[in-house]
Parts: sequence; C-alpha cells; structure tokens
Amino acid sequence: MKTYLLPPEHDRKTSDLTDPSDDSEVADEGDDANPPCVLVFNASDPSGAGGLAGDSLAMSSVGVHVLPVVTGAYARDTAEVFDHFSFDEEAVAEQARAILEDVEVQLIKVGFVGSPENLSTVAETATDYPDVPVVAYMPNLSWWEDAQIEAYLDAFRDLVLPQTTVLVGNHSTLWRWLLPDWNGERPPTARDIAKAASEFGVPYTLVTGLVLPDQFIDNVLASPQSILASEKFERLDAVFAGAGDTLSAALAALLASGTDLVAATSEALSYMDRCLDSGFRPGMGHVLPDRLFWAQPEDDEDDDEGEPTPSDFALPPHDTRH
Repeated sequence: MKTYLLPPEHDRKTSDLTDPSDDSEVADEGDDANPPCVLVFNASDPSGAGGLAGDSLAMSSVGVHVLPVVTGAYARDTAEVFDHFSFDEEAVAEQARAILEDVEVQLIKVGFVGSPENLSTVAETATDYPDVPVVAYMPNLSWWEDAQIEAYLDAFRDLVLPQTTVLVGNHSTLWRWLLPDWNGERPPTARDIAKAASEFGVPYTLVTGLVLPDQFIDNVLASPQSILASEKFERLDAVFAGAGDTLSAALAALLASGTDLVAATSEALSYMDRCLDSGFRPGMGHVLPDRLFWAQPEDDEDDDEGEPTPSDFALPPHDTRH
C-alpha cells in the first residue's frame, strides 16, 4: 500500500501566482520547471548542525526550494546550546504571510520555533492552509530551563500537533513528552507513541533511535493501527549533532516532491545514515552530518592531470591601498 500526503502529480498552479501571458503552453512549461516549495519554520543555528542551515542543505539535496522563516537564533557551538533568542511572534507571522501570498507551498516543516507564542503563529498558518501537509520535528530540549520546556511542550501538543501530518522525534524525547506516566515493564513501542500522538490528531509518527541488541538502532514509522515501515542501522561510534534535523528535512522534501510516505521514510532514513557515515567535526564538539556527501569525489577517482588547482580560481591581486 502506498500512502500519499500529496497527489503524485500535484498541480502547483504557479500560473495563478505569477500572472504570465495567456500562452498556456509557456505556462505549462514553467510549471514543470519549478521545484516543489517547502515553508520552513526554524531557528538560525550558527554551528550549522541543525536549524535553518541544516534544513536548507538537506532539502536542497533532494531538489526542493526552501522558504525559510526565521523564528529565532541559537547561541551555540558544535558541542552544546548555550541560549536561544526568540523572534517576536508578529515578526514570524509577517515573514510567513509575505511569502505565502506570493508562492504556493507543497508542505510546511516545523522545527524549533522558540516560544509558545511562535507555536501559536505556526498553528494559525497551518490552519489557514488545511490542504498542505505538516511535518513537525521535536528536538531534545534538555539544554533549556524546565519551566520553558514545559510551556513549549504544552503549547506544541495543544496547538501544533492537531495540525501535524507526520511527527518526527527520538524515542526517548517522544516517550517523555507524550507518555510521561508510562509505567510498563518495557519501554513504549513506536506504535504506543503513535497512539499517544494520535490522541492529539497526528496520523503518522516517525520514531527514531530505538535501541536494539548488537549495536543496532531501529527507526519506525507507525500509525495507531500498524507499523508502516522499519529501518535499522548499525550504531556509529560518534556523538552527532543535527541528525534529527537532517532526517525530518529530508522526509519533508521527499513528501513535498510527491513521494509516498513509506518510500519517503525509507529514502530519508537512508540519506541520514549516509550523512552521518560521512560526518565531519569542524570544531571541538560533536560530529555534524555531511548533507552534501553525494557531491564529494570518490576515493578511487584518479586526479586528472589537467584538473585546475585552487590557485587557478584565485582573485587577481589589486593595487588598492587604505
């Protein structure tokens, strides 16, 4: 069974937005050339581990045009988050309103938006576009103050989850948020978490990081009724920052492109695994996913003798003096 969140051949209707000439053939050609567009609510992350920078790289790798709405900014390095500064909710609303009046979007992706007020803005935007699917990612917020975490999670649960089509999050994070009173002898399964999310209107939940024997990690797409997909990967011997942002962004981009939900989940998980496997450490902290791993040259490629060197592209010296 294939589950589509969008029609496989969705009509983007760009002619209605750009008001081209009456030549229908030219309009049709323009429609075919346009990539899918995804509206992204997320914070600026100076480390590049996640946030809008991570979303943009991952989604662009899939061939999607990103419409980034800045909801705030982290103060962080590659090891930890020190603080976060939220934008005023009206500033967030104006960003979204301006671009949505110009561009038709195929999907909305929600990352960390920083405050209950901004969550309300996100929910209002999604409500105004009921036919547009929403992929929402819940990151680990343990770096924040307890009172802020509680207020944010409560607002997300009450305002954003009813608008969410696919919820993405780590098993531990979603367990403690959606099943805080769990007292079973075993940890909740992905389907248990999906059932809890469905009580707030979420039809599909992608639960990551379920620990398996022999150093494997399972990732499960579930609905309240069944397990739709499951992909396990060998645990890598490194601490990563930005894995969840990478996965949720890739999933959002694939769904916006018209890929069915199960196939999009499998492809997004495979993409994330390759990103982590090619990860790099730009600073003294964690390893970051290489979202452009596919653009790196293969190790066994022979260097061409005529290949230009970096100096061939250097800017010429100038005589400017200050």
